Amino acid sequence: MTATLTAPRPGLIPAQLRSASPATSLPNRLDSLTSLRFFAAFAVFAHHFTGHGSKTGYGTAPAIFPYSMIGGHGVTFFFVLSGFLLTWVFKPQEHPVAFYWRRIGRIWPASLVAAVLGVYAYYIAAHHDIDWPSLISSLFLVQTWFPGVTPTLPGNEVTWTLSVELLFYALFPLAARIAVRLRTRTLAILTGLGLMGMWAVNWWAAATFSSPAEGWIMRNPLVYLPQFLLGMTVALAIRRGWRLPLRPAVPVVLLGLYVYGYYQGRARLAPETVAQLDYLVRPVIAVLSMLIIVAFVQREINGHRGILNNRALILLGAWSYGFYLLHHSVSRLATYAWGRAGDDNSVLFDLLGCGLVVVGMSWALFHFVEEPAAKWLNRHMPQRLRRKVGSAAARSY
Repeated sequence: MTATLTAPRPGLIPAQLRSASPATSLPNRLDSLTSLRFFAAFAVFAHHFTGHGSKTGYGTAPAIFPYSMIGGHGVTFFFVLSGFLLTWVFKPQEHPVAFYWRRIGRIWPASLVAAVLGVYAYYIAAHHDIDWPSLISSLFLVQTWFPGVTPTLPGNEVTWTLSVELLFYALFPLAARIAVRLRTRTLAILTGLGLMGMWAVNWWAAATFSSPAEGWIMRNPLVYLPQFLLGMTVALAIRRGWRLPLRPAVPVVLLGLYVYGYYQGRARLAPETVAQLDYLVRPVIAVLSMLIIVAFVQREINGHRGILNNRALILLGAWSYGFYLLHHSVSRLATYAWGRAGDDNSVLFDLLGCGLVVVGMSWALFHFVEEPAAKWLNRHMPQRLRRKVGSAAARSY
């Protein structure tokens, strides 16, 4: 969705948040980041649609498989972006409960509505029994906080990532107040150590636990905090005047080369080396996501506009949350209705057709649920939670 990003008056923010150059005016909007959200959501959709191989998904298209499987890590981009945007619009004087109120208003109503389709797709149409405690935990977006939920991804399966986000939202008001008091170098070191920790935890979990237990550990919200911290660190660094000479095409090409090398390596290297590639994929994708964000943000700061500033892409980005919530349920129902399409490149036409259907549904979810609910709840925020913060930032994800 479009993030309205307002640069606060210098007197209202700590010195650490100000740009190093007082003459530099940061843009109120970063539309390219809104557009990038759609590409990340579509990557997750492509991952689910084409499956993991072995007759999974709606159909496997050789033209993009196995590379489409990396799309599952599009959620990493969302985690890094979330830390970035929330820090970019951070208002130190805002009441923490007001922050929670706005976040809940933005994510929960749409999630509840999408859960209706999810329950039908994953339980009723699939003829699976409902484990009510697990389903209820998913409705409140805490399903990844506890082991033993049934199935592993209860409710609307894709909302496991919202469960991860929920912990970050809970910590953010305190974490941001600490972060703005730390030097950029200190934040960078902590972030680097955290990303190394993700690799170490993955290695440890795989070597120590059964596959289900390892899976729960690697979905636990605590494991993903370094990715949020990476976004926070970069946002603060840019606001403090740090710049990295980097054209947007460079990290995009690096991402493509990494994806190609990753899957070529998995097909050719020894199992022990392949395991290390798997343990490193989350931190590496996080760093590449950070570089993409930095490149496009700096481009907008410098006043340049490109294809990602196109209104159509910005709108798709605005609807991307709904697209993410709905896509897997729709593709699952399509599989039930028509069976697997097969394993040839004609599946790409099915993918695009299904994607267009989900876009239409996500538009409706945004216009009739997500946006009205967020505005209504914002209007009904208790007055005691409201504080004048200059020009308020309307939205970020």
